[in-house]
Amino acid sequence: MSARPIRLRNPYALYLIPGVIAFLAVVIVPFAMNIYFSLTHWQGVGSPTWAGLENYQELMKDSRFWESFRHSVAMVLAMAVIPTAVGLVVAAALFDFIGKHFGSKLASVLRACFYLPQVLPITVAGIVWSWILAPENGSLNELLKAVGLGSLQQDWLGDPKFALYSVMAVMVWVQLGFPVVIFMAGLQRVDPSLYEAAELDGTNWWQRFWHVTLPQIRPEIYVVMLWCTIAALKVFGAVYVLTKGGPADATIVPSYFSFSTFFEKTDVGYGSAIATVLTLIILALTTVGLRFQSRSEDAQ
Repeated sequence: MSARPIRLRNPYALYLIPGVIAFLAVVIVPFAMNIYFSLTHWQGVGSPTWAGLENYQELMKDSRFWESFRHSVAMVLAMAVIPTAVGLVVAAALFDFIGKHFGSKLASVLRACFYLPQVLPITVAGIVWSWILAPENGSLNELLKAVGLGSLQQDWLGDPKFALYSVMAVMVWVQLGFPVVIFMAGLQRVDPSLYEAAELDGTNWWQRFWHVTLPQIRPEIYVVMLWCTIAALKVFGAVYVLTKGGPADATIVPSYFSFSTFFEKTDVGYGSAIATVLTLIILALTTVGLRFQSRSEDAQ
């Protein structure tokens, strides 16, 4: 008698096994280890000493920790709010004005130019901007001097008054291309008859943008805001390259605070506690954002 072949109820589940294994190895297991170390006192060598919630209790009293989260709010403004608002206008202008009056090829070239900073490694972009913003012989200060505005020259990354705003400006430049590309892709699914009807009613470009474009690409707006907010909360590379959290903690953010505590001060337990809190905040915001998007789409 020949053996009967084994039939699985859901054969497609087999294809999920490699992804599940990778997810466990790369995300779940490291996160569980991070939570464990956050409950210990450990310098990276020897055996960890159990500390319970001491690291978290100390964290709640740490002014540097709360200062880093205040800077994260500024990063959300620079990497989510401003790029989303500006990206909406730019994408609508490229699609509804440049594309119609000057051709889709020019609109595609301009879209690629806006997206170019997203392709550049953040290390390369950070080094270039550190040259531009250098206090001596920096391109920005030299330009101000050349146009007779030498009194406005500053140490853009070395002065605590301007360092955070300088990093925010760089991150707006880096992040702008992502919303532009997503919004232009969303605009392609909008029914052209809506714009034609609006034009027949005598509306101008801004009225069409406000009453037609925004409502039609609302799902893309939610996606961009959520994605960019998460990126802002975990931003690290730009801060590391441009300022290393300085001067005088003027640009420190939770991810860099965790890194410096973990590797520079070799306080693994405390650094893990910072990373754990940051991760939980990101997960909570993601859950709330997805639920809000789902309810909004159902209502629409």
